[in-house]
Amino acid sequence: MIIWIASYPKSGNTWLRVFISSILYSNDGIVNLENLKHIDQYPLISHFDGLIDDPRNINVKNKNDIKKIFSNLILSQDKINLNDKIKFLKTHFVCANILGYNFTNYDNTLGVIHIVRDPRNVITSIKNHWGHKNIDESCNFILSERQWLTYNIKNKDIKKNLLPDNSFPTLISSWKNHFNYWNKIEKNYLLIKYENLIKNPEEEFNRLVIYLENILNIKIDKRKIKNAIETSSFENLQSLEAQNKFDEGKISKHGSKIRFFNLGKKNNWEKILQDNIKVKIEKNFIFEMKKLGYLN
Repeated sequence: MIIWIASYPKSGNTWLRVFISSILYSNDGIVNLENLKHIDQYPLISHFDGLIDDPRNINVKNKNDIKKIFSNLILSQDKINLNDKIKFLKTHFVCANILGYNFTNYDNTLGVIHIVRDPRNVITSIKNHWGHKNIDESCNFILSERQWLTYNIKNKDIKKNLLPDNSFPTLISSWKNHFNYWNKIEKNYLLIKYENLIKNPEEEFNRLVIYLENILNIKIDKRKIKNAIETSSFENLQSLEAQNKFDEGKISKHGSKIRFFNLGKKNNWEKILQDNIKVKIEKNFIFEMKKLGYLN
């Protein structure tokens, strides 16, 4: 059975995975980024072996290829669950019904840890992470209901939507759709706000520990919890990345490494976001932002 760690991109998913991997896959709870390997990404090309012919050549601009993706999502999860073990999977995929096909079902899903972040801060992180030329491009990114994550390689000899390594196209849709669809999950659902992790990490991580203990039917050592909270601080993760101990960062088109753990609490939309972009986001996401307490 799968426990999803679900989020829109740049919302704190990696931070949660670091903490979870530290308390579940280490002896002492001290952060070791090598333990992230215990929590796979979904979807990967390997998940569709035997289901889609040549999954590396999937093109999200091709309607037949899009149908291949959605019609095989649950089948790929059936395959993942053949060993009948509980596993955590990170995903940015929107939990929607597309073309009559659901993203997942309760036969495959044991629970969902859903982390969300104020879209006014998401947008500035996205600009940095994907190297958008301006904030308007990032704004269009989070507003697009047809937003995919694909590997847009610059090499002219390689077809645009070919994917490297083991990555697979991921439909994230808009920030609004992504939140609403995952928020509909009723089975073992835990919502965590990125802002609360920043303000009171001990309280939020302890909420997560209680959730994990209940869903996994285990008791987690308090010493491990304390160590994991202390060593998974944003500042420590920045330090580990600076020591080249984190390999999920991106390379810019100029060949330089883009910092993954970039601003954290210093990413304050009130100081860096233009008024017209702020108004546009608030207008489009007003109901969701009010529900989450981001707007009065």
